[in-house]
Amino acid sequence: MPPINDDLEGARIMVKLDDLLYARRMTLTELADRVGLTLANLSILKTGKAKAIRFSTLAAICRELDCQPGDLLAYRTEQA
Repeated sequence: MPPINDDLEGARIMVKLDDLLYARRMTLTELADRVGLTLANLSILKTGKAKAIRFSTLAAICRELDCQPGDLLAYRTEQA
């Protein structure tokens, strides 16, 4: 669950895509096919290197993984 660095000192958005894929026994390639995104773009999200995500992309991922946005993203501070 790699962090996405934002402009707030000590704050991170964590992407839990890897955990959800594991729980659903789904590969990143399968998810990419289902949501109509490239494997490269989903990989950027999965590794925490994404700077933004479109709501339509978030909705498609949540639809295919049967989850809520809060299941996919988490906010963490370095103190947490």
